[in-house]
This record gives sequence, C-alpha cells and structure tokens, in this order.
Amino acid sequence: MTDYRNDARRVTLGASDLEVSPLSLGGNVFGWTADEAQSFAVLDAYAAAGGNFVDTADMYSSWVPGNTGGESETVIGNWLRSRGNRDAIVVATKVGMHPDAPGLKAANIKRVAEESLVRLGIERIDLFYTHRDDPGTPVEEIVTALDELVKEGKVREIAASNIGADRLAESLAFSDREGLARYVAVQPHYNLVSRGTYEGGLADVAAANGLSAVPYYALASGFLTGKYRPGGAEVPSARAQGAARYLAEPRGLLVLEALNKIASVRGVEPATVALAWLAARPTVAAPIASARTVEQLPALLAAVDLRLAEEETALLDAASA
Repeated sequence: MTDYRNDARRVTLGASDLEVSPLSLGGNVFGWTADEAQSFAVLDAYAAAGGNFVDTADMYSSWVPGNTGGESETVIGNWLRSRGNRDAIVVATKVGMHPDAPGLKAANIKRVAEESLVRLGIERIDLFYTHRDDPGTPVEEIVTALDELVKEGKVREIAASNIGADRLAESLAFSDREGLARYVAVQPHYNLVSRGTYEGGLADVAAANGLSAVPYYALASGFLTGKYRPGGAEVPSARAQGAARYLAEPRGLLVLEALNKIASVRGVEPATVALAWLAARPTVAAPIASARTVEQLPALLAAVDLRLAEEETALLDAASA
C-alpha cells in the first residue's frame, strides 16, 4: 500500500494553509455500507498509509432506511476520539442537503455547523462546504454566515460544492470586496465519464481565482473500477444501479477499454488509472474516493504514485471526450 507519510506528497488547498493528502477518503459509506468496525478499519489503513483528508457531510447517510443523517460524522468522530489523532486529520464536512436542514440560510448554516461539531467531537471543522448552492439565498448572506463561523473559530476554511460558475464568481467577488472569508476549494462532480460537470466555466472560475478542486464521484460510483462490464455478472453493491448505467453510453465503453489497456500495461487496477488521470487535471488537488473495505484501498492509494505518460493521457482524453 502506498505510504506517503514522510515525503512531500501533500497538496495545499487554494490559498489556505491546509495541507492534505492527494487522495481524499470519502466518508459517505461510513454508517451505510460499512458499519463502525469496518469504517474504523478503513480509516486506520488510510491513516497508516499517510492519508489525512477525510470527507463527510451532515446528510450522510439519511437516504438509508432507519438512518437520520449524521451517521458518517458520528463514526468519524468516534474514530478520532478512539485513536487520539485529531490534529493529524483534516476533516471536511458540509451543510445544505440534509433533508431536515436544507438550504443555506444563515441560521441553518450556523445550526448545522454546531451539530456537526458535536457529532464529530471536534472544536473546529477544517473545511466546511456548502453542499449544494441555494439560489434563493443571496451569496451575501451565505458568505457572511460562513465568515462568522471562521471568526468564531468553529471553521478553519470554507469551500463550495455543486455550485455554478456565476454564483461562485459572485461569492468570491463579495468576499474580496468585503474582506470576508473566501472559498479555497470547490467540490464538483467530475470524472472520466462526466467531464462537462466541471470543465468549462466552473473550472475557469476556479483557476482564475486560485481555488483547488476536490472532485466527488471520482470513480463514477464504482464504474471506473472496471467491475462493471457489458454482459458481466451483477455487482453486489448498493451503488450498482448508478454505476451500471454508464454501460449504456458509448463513451463509457470507450473509457473502460482505455482504462483496461493502460492498467494492463502498467500492472495496476483501472481505478488507479482513473484517479491518476483525474488528479493530474488542471486545478485538481485531491479526488475523493471511498472504500467499504480495507481491500479496496490499495488501488485508490496507488494513484498517488502513478504518473501517466502523454500518450496514455491522450488516449483517456479521446475516449472520454
């Protein structure tokens, strides 16, 4: 398993002082497809390999029958307490998509932050995302509320997920004009079979303003692991339906073919190649990938060391265009 504890393989998010691993561990599976014991094992293995950037949200995993949301944060909080490693981990969480606390009104942002702090058992959230833009709330209200959390010491840095280019630019301009906390990162839906969800206007705004991208769905719900093949056996995964739909798209099949070709030559897994391609894209700092089991981690972490040749990148660019 890749070990990058004692070298320079840390990336800085935007203009912040947050130095993070170039692979972020997604916490969406914690308390969902991975129980607490499994989650602890994955977190232990990730940290043992030098990983320090864990991503979660207040709404994970509210979609599961019997869950109410906050399960992932609770698992991560229990792990941090049990391991005594709070200072070694950069914790990112989000506000705005919990079914019982939707939107980005100032009062909601502040309430959710307080509740997340309790579940995580920490005094300050390292990176606090707006999980989804709330067009009905002025950016002035959103940014001001986030700035107050920073000034109160409850949030270290702020970021935005699922936001359009215009609203992102407007938010950054307001922060600059008023001297308030400023987004340092953006978390877009971005991968080899979903390039238009980031490339273009949103990526241009991020680049022009020095923001880092921390893409989610980096492996397209598992499709880019190569487990899903035309006519192949059904994959026992809670995300199988979302991943398998890419098999019906010509681009999906072309991407799989390219991934498999490069992976075979390099002696690595297709997931490793997919993450390496994404990590090398302009503005991208740390793709997010989740692991339900420890056995799934090595292929993800190996992407940190894989540098694709120009012809390999060109092949993937063409297949995913």
